[in-house]
Amino acid sequence: MSRRKDARQKQILDRLAITPTLRVGQLARGFEVTTETIRRDLEELAAQGLIARTYGGAMLRREVEPALAERHLDLVAERAAIAREAVRMMAGARVVMLGSGATTTLLAQRMALDLGDLTVIAHSTSIAAALAANPKIQVIMAPGLYHAGEGAMHGAQTVRFLSDYSADWAVCGASALSPLGPSDALIEAGEVYATMMGQCARTMVVADHTKFDRIATARYADWGELDALVSDAAPTGPLAQALAAAGVAVRLA
Repeated sequence: MSRRKDARQKQILDRLAITPTLRVGQLARGFEVTTETIRRDLEELAAQGLIARTYGGAMLRREVEPALAERHLDLVAERAAIAREAVRMMAGARVVMLGSGATTTLLAQRMALDLGDLTVIAHSTSIAAALAANPKIQVIMAPGLYHAGEGAMHGAQTVRFLSDYSADWAVCGASALSPLGPSDALIEAGEVYATMMGQCARTMVVADHTKFDRIATARYADWGELDALVSDAAPTGPLAQALAAAGVAVRLA
């Protein structure tokens, strides 16, 4: 019975990854079990922090990210490895648009060590500071409204500014990755990332495995709009299927 329950709960998570909100009745009919059984499953999954209960159903837990300074302390070795792999993929680039975040800041530090003769268009102060260590990298800083927690510029002015440029690569982080695409906890950041993606010849998301099978407030791209995902582990289940169907190259650090 435990194996059956474990399998059912895994399938519930898989279904929620595809359809972010489901009702108890839907799940009970789909699994041919009672609504009481489904409610118990959902309570257990919620207790593990995997889902959030809604009135009469459940949804994938939405990510609420801590401030950038706190995120810099997490999974440093994994994100540094992601940065090294991402830099290898950008070999030969002359202009890059770089989104804000803890992983992209580590990427900027690696770019400063390994790359030169490069122009980087950024909206993050920590990224501009990291790149400033290399005099062969020119930084163009986007204007906008300053978000203190993220250390970055956002808003209509930022989006208008970025829309006047084009680049070889757009590289962005993400708060969450679901089969529907990458998303960010900040709506304003999502708008900036979506603009960057639309202005560049190639697009890349850099994100560690803790972002898998999660959903955040602002989805800024479909997987079909992306060329590559660089992570420290291989996605599985519906997320892996969505990436394969969209032709996204998954590179492991």
